[in-house]
Amino acid sequence: MKKKALITGITGQDGSYLAELLLKKNYLVHGIIRRSSQFNTQRIDHLYQSPFTNKKTLTLHYGDLTDPLSVHKIINKIKPHEIYNLAAQSHVKVSFDNPYLTSNINAIGTLNILETIKSLKLFKTKFYQASSSELFGNNLNKLNEETNFAPESPYATSKLFAYWITINYRKSYKMFCSNGILFNHESPRRGSTFVTKKIVEGLVAVKKNKLKYLYLGNLNAQRDWGHAKDYVEAQWRILQYKKPDDFVIATGIKTSVRNFLLECSKYLGMNIKFKNQGLNEIGVDNKGKIIVKIKKKYFRPSEVPSLLGDASKAKKNLLWKPKYYLKDIIKDMIDEELKKYEKN
Repeated sequence: MKKKALITGITGQDGSYLAELLLKKNYLVHGIIRRSSQFNTQRIDHLYQSPFTNKKTLTLHYGDLTDPLSVHKIINKIKPHEIYNLAAQSHVKVSFDNPYLTSNINAIGTLNILETIKSLKLFKTKFYQASSSELFGNNLNKLNEETNFAPESPYATSKLFAYWITINYRKSYKMFCSNGILFNHESPRRGSTFVTKKIVEGLVAVKKNKLKYLYLGNLNAQRDWGHAKDYVEAQWRILQYKKPDDFVIATGIKTSVRNFLLECSKYLGMNIKFKNQGLNEIGVDNKGKIIVKIKKKYFRPSEVPSLLGDASKAKKNLLWKPKYYLKDIIKDMIDEELKKYEKN
């Protein structure tokens, strides 16, 4: 019998890559999408035409994680073997503007799924919770499963509730509930509001004379960046492990926003250099043309300066390791962005 998997957030970056992975592994994949006046399934539309899936193996359901009755109805209908909770309001800056929305989706939405599994007595169903490196907050050490949490945003705080409620249900009800504490991961499918995608789209648009300047915020923030393809494989491996547990998923290499930008500019032949300091800092190309400007509005109210992960536990127990590193990610993202201009 084929395994059935339910993915919340299936239309997002991770959800679309995870759906591809599970379909290739012969799963029956179900996904929850929100009902709206416009379709937002671009990242998974290709799955209906691909050689390894059709509408019999990929099924979408309208639902809302903040509505417990909606969650209960869908899970009761499918009775999945595995549930991957990837749905979230996942933008840190947006969480300061919309803390209630962020908390309802990220925290209460997770609780609604766990409570449904418990109430339906689906104790053989395995549950994966997408946790975040933002849980660690302002911590300059190399971060692993034993590091203390110190969230610095409404997003991180909501994710901390989801992390602990997952562990609480695991211990209290003997449920197979695991957390993946994923560090930043990127791809061509990354949302345009995230800084890596914003840099890629902005630099390509400037190069193509479609944009005058790229506006950014804190260039000195450092992150441990991986590829979403690697990280969804880790998510799957976490639920195949012999027991429920929590794992940090990271590359162990950190890069600043500034260096990410510089590497992108090199790949595009723009070779940006920086002048001035603070809000007056600018990035210019090799002809002296201004490409990058700094805007105060893109700084967070509370900034996490650096995040660096230690995935030793995942490497040892899950036999997982990243296949893609920064230059691979940049090449993948920029090549895909350039294709958009070739079509037009």
